[in-house]
Parts: sequence; structure tokens; C-alpha cells
Amino acid sequence: MASPQVYGRRVLVVDDNLDAAESTAAFLRLEGHEVKTVGDGTEALASVPVFAPHVIVLDIGLPGLDGYAVARQLRERGDTSHILLVAVTGYGQREDRERAMTSGFDYHFVKPTNPGQIQRAIEQGRPQRDTESASHKGAS
Repeated sequence: MASPQVYGRRVLVVDDNLDAAESTAAFLRLEGHEVKTVGDGTEALASVPVFAPHVIVLDIGLPGLDGYAVARQLRERGDTSHILLVAVTGYGQREDRERAMTSGFDYHFVKPTNPGQIQRAIEQGRPQRDTESASHKGAS
């Protein structure tokens, strides 16, 4: 059964490649989401208390504080542990996916990503951790 359409989420897009961030943001806005973009992990963590995102689409290979560190910090904080974390990255090896999952990401997609994958992840929400993680669906 298909997941219901989910609109109107606050989505923070974090990518040091401005073109990639803006194209992802444009798609998500067309899907009805409120979107903010930032270029690094430090900016991402600073934006979370103000923007209060439901979802963070996060590149892993960021300058300074990388996506793994951002995900770990968000999961460790009680007030942000509920946020859906979606890795959209050039890091696509099995070890990269495993590290993303242990860092706290819910989904891991390899660039170039079909924007529909991100919308489907938003619709599905956070996967159950006691079963095989849905994070590998769509990852290649």
C-alpha cells in the first residue's frame, strides 16, 4: 500500500555544493515543504533550534563538521532526536552506508539522487530500528 502524501514539513537542506542544495530545495518546495538551505555542519546545528525542521537532508562530506558528526549530535540531544535524517551524499560504499546508519541517519541515498526518493523518505518517516532498516531502500 502506498504511503500517504506528506506536505508542509520544514526541511533543512545541508550541502556545501550550493547548486545541489538549491535544486533539492526547489523540488521540496514544489512538494509543498518549507525549506531552508545552509552550507556546512556548524550552520546546520545553529539553524535547528531556530528553524525547527521535521527533516534534515544532509550531505556527509561537509567542510569542518561533517554529516556524520552532525547526525550523532542531533541524535544525542533529546530535543532533536526525533528529526528525520536523510543522507544525500557521494559516499556510496557499503561501509559508508553502515557508518551513516550508526551515526543516526534514517536513510542513505547516493548522489545523483532522484528527488522523489527524498519525498518518499519523508512520507515513510523514521524506520523502525528493531527490524531491517528501510535506510537501504533506494540506496545504490
